[in-house]
Amino acid sequence: MKNLILAVALIWAMPTLAGAGYQDATDAFDKGDSLTALKEFQALADENDARGQYGLGIMYDMGEGVPQSSEQAAKWYQLSAEQGYADAQNNLGVMYENGEGVSRNYDEAMKWYRKAAESGNKDAPNNIGVMYMSGVGAIKDSLKAYMWFSIAGKGDPAAASNKKFLLKRLTPEEVARAKSLAQEWLKIREQKK
Repeated sequence: MKNLILAVALIWAMPTLAGAGYQDATDAFDKGDSLTALKEFQALADENDARGQYGLGIMYDMGEGVPQSSEQAAKWYQLSAEQGYADAQNNLGVMYENGEGVSRNYDEAMKWYRKAAESGNKDAPNNIGVMYMSGVGAIKDSLKAYMWFSIAGKGDPAAASNKKFLLKRLTPEEVARAKSLAQEWLKIREQKK
């Protein structure tokens, strides 16, 4: 009975321990202690923890504590993104859009940006909007671009600037339609939560 209680206690504590490992890793990374960050992120990644995989992706992407490798960054972002980690999904989208560590593929970039936006990543809506605004990786569509910049909201200075740029190019009816589409999208996303 004592062993069962101990086993249950250990299982109950595991998420806390994993959370502590992630916090230790991010704290170390923020302090410039790349060795500790690498050790902690790697331990989490070895347990298939999406946050640890994402942390390794960042380290390889930036070349912090490891040799810079876009290929390794993309690998770790992919593993994390497939588990639904929003920031990894967005970063993987950037990798595909820019052809860093993977072959350039705008369809894949848009796919991962959309998943990231649906998962709540704050940068993804602006990234989608830019693709629609520029016509790179998507058919140029100022109304859809304005919609995505509206989804990004006021908290994203780049999206606010892009939205202001498009405001001069859209009719008042188009702006109203784009805002309505943004509200519909946000409402649907909230219902899915």
